[in-house]
Amino acid sequence: MIRKILLIFQRDLKTSVRNFITLYIIVVPVIFAVMINVFSPGINDTTVEIVLLEGENQRQEEYFRQFAKVEVLKTIEDIEERVIKRDNIIGVLPDQGDEYFILRQGNEPDYIVDYVKNLTAFDYYDIGIEDTTAEIVDYGRDIPPLKKLMVNIAIIFTSILGGMIIALNIVEEKTDNTISAINLSPVSRLGFIAGKSLIGVFIPIVGAFLLLLITGFRDINYFHAFLMVATTCLISVLVGFIEGVNNDDVMTAAGNMKLLFLPLFGSIAGAELLADKWQPLFYWIPFYWTYKGNNLVLSNTGSLLDIMKYSGIVLGISVVVFIVLAPRIRKGLE
Repeated sequence: MIRKILLIFQRDLKTSVRNFITLYIIVVPVIFAVMINVFSPGINDTTVEIVLLEGENQRQEEYFRQFAKVEVLKTIEDIEERVIKRDNIIGVLPDQGDEYFILRQGNEPDYIVDYVKNLTAFDYYDIGIEDTTAEIVDYGRDIPPLKKLMVNIAIIFTSILGGMIIALNIVEEKTDNTISAINLSPVSRLGFIAGKSLIGVFIPIVGAFLLLLITGFRDINYFHAFLMVATTCLISVLVGFIEGVNNDDVMTAAGNMKLLFLPLFGSIAGAELLADKWQPLFYWIPFYWTYKGNNLVLSNTGSLLDIMKYSGIVLGISVVVFIVLAPRIRKGLE
């Protein structure tokens, strides 16, 4: 029985690699990871940008790089052209003697201009970090909040794509008139469902782990991550079967799967933006609990009991959905 289930999974995997849409879905987690690394800022990144004259004052350049993003250009004309562009970069140029002046476009926020002025004065008077009397106290958080949010959403999004692959594969089975053959094959209907479900769980798990590794979350508990991703896939798998057996067109099935994006983003917005009294409105959405569980996984603060609680809630909701949808799935496979 297990061998037959694995053969169905192997066939689906080969078919997915040959299909452009499903192949694209498979590589989407890697694309997400690269985009997150490119666009998410570090927790200590600064938004202040300064442009300097190349080779004019190497010590000043090194000093500024400690507190701002520094760009160097070869001529004053190049610096002037750079400053008048749409961003808020500010030039620091040599004046008479050992003095400097601030070159700005005029529409930069005052806090950026004041920051560059103070930074220039501190450099002039040779004031460094060791001269401050302030004490830095932190809570040990070294993960950028925006990056954690984006990775969390991408992981849940990847689980939905697993269900989409199942829907596309079943539609192709119906197009080739092979889905009815299961009634004559030695594979039971439950075995067929299990075999078809494997790819909808395998692809998101592999994709999620690649996403975590590429984005730098290498010190988390991957068993906890596995529990959350695997249970989240169950809802997507069930919806994927429903869309597959009820649609005869690939684009229609893929389009209907996108309906899951509404509860996904709605639950995340509710968890982040709404007060505690409104949170019960989202308890019925499995993605709400997945988001909370993933937050503990990514911050490496959740115990096994915490992760089992959230994954157990998602599993319970999935069982209820399966009981409701099982008759429709069984009828569609007849």
